[in-house]
Amino acid sequence: MKKLIEDYFEQNKGLMIRDIMRLVRIKSDREEAKEGRPYGDGPAEVLAAALEMASEMGFRTKNYDNYVGAVDFNELENKLDILAHLDVVPGGDGWSVTEPFDPVVKDGKLYGRGTIDDKGPAVAALYAMKAVRDLDIPLKAGVRLILGTDEECGSSDIRYYYGIEKEAPMTFSPDASFPVVNIEKGGLQGKFESRFEESTETPRVVSFKAGIKSNVVPGEASAVVEGIDPEEIRDYCDAVSELSGISFNLTSQGEKTTITAKGLQGHASTPDKGRNALTGLLEVISRLPVSHSTGFERLKALNSVFPHGDWLGEAAGVAMSDELSGKLTISLNMMDYDGSSLNGTFDCRAPLCATKENLLDVIKAKLAEYGIVLQNDDIKPPHHVPGDSEFVKTLLRCYESYTGKKGYCISMGGGTYVHRLENGVAFGSTMPGSENNMHGPDEFAVIEDLLTSAKIFTQAIIELCG
Repeated sequence: MKKLIEDYFEQNKGLMIRDIMRLVRIKSDREEAKEGRPYGDGPAEVLAAALEMASEMGFRTKNYDNYVGAVDFNELENKLDILAHLDVVPGGDGWSVTEPFDPVVKDGKLYGRGTIDDKGPAVAALYAMKAVRDLDIPLKAGVRLILGTDEECGSSDIRYYYGIEKEAPMTFSPDASFPVVNIEKGGLQGKFESRFEESTETPRVVSFKAGIKSNVVPGEASAVVEGIDPEEIRDYCDAVSELSGISFNLTSQGEKTTITAKGLQGHASTPDKGRNALTGLLEVISRLPVSHSTGFERLKALNSVFPHGDWLGEAAGVAMSDELSGKLTISLNMMDYDGSSLNGTFDCRAPLCATKENLLDVIKAKLAEYGIVLQNDDIKPPHHVPGDSEFVKTLLRCYESYTGKKGYCISMGGGTYVHRLENGVAFGSTMPGSENNMHGPDEFAVIEDLLTSAKIFTQAIIELCG
């Protein structure tokens, strides 16, 4: 069986890469809702393309009102659901190999937004179903590939779907790492705000803006300062740049100077892998010789609670960890300041030991000391499927068979579609130790890893449903 599967994907490698590229070319980050298109044109367009692709392979498909699409292997009751998503984060800046939505193959890697998160893995799962069918391997139960379009912005699509359909007894999502992610940390998408009387006394901070999405470490940030000599500002920028790796550009017009910070965009579940332009610029702003005002004091307060490089929440008073799920991480990712109001969002990924009392209540009280209101009332609970279940052990066995490596369970900070499913785990498609620039510039998938993933998924379908 293993030889049949390996030969199949060697023969179909080119077709699989072609179909991934077809989907990557469709810009599918969330846009303004339209009638019949809850997440805008791009997500609806990529879903239609993927379902058409599956139909051409001979599978039955169903579109759930452009929230999700389903691809069924047969007419039997589903024993296994595979959840993948076709939406992406915005392309962003800083790409060097290609443009975000113009996929290219180079040095064994497929570059483009969504190649690894999650269009590449979605197509690998589709080809796994195709392999089972083309190799005429009988199944005793159904398997369904569910293709969502709002994973990056809150997963309202999958909640819509499960308001209509029931969970399969087993579910995996190819939207993380191998071997098996059986623990997904809980979290807190903290939204805060503060209002105050504007001060026009100079020198002053006129405005500050950063962030594109709450779960993306911002690679850019900008602020406008009035009444300070640009050369003096440059000295502060150089000092922070040396410590942080953030670069700063200054442009002046009259008494006003715009400071633009350039860092490295990344995923909020691994904030240490990015360079947060927001917190880097906030450190510069906090050092400037600005006239006293309530607004400036609030900016300095945020810098004290979320200092640059503090990914573990020590300054916020919420650093914690446990043996199974590891350490808490936190990242300030969005902020908007206009002189009379301040609002923003931080992203916290919390271990199993986190509670409302030791996480949310602590940060809420800390911010309240400075006149900043945290709007959240509760945290997102963690997700845990026992590693000794027969389902997890089967997936680990399939992984070991095609990689030759020992399988094990892992915990991660990222949340996937399975977070609220009783028996759902994340399974692939990134191999251990692999870097793929997910959510950042030059995102890529290693082609051989995608092929290996497809082989593993094929074997898993056979063992779980055959």
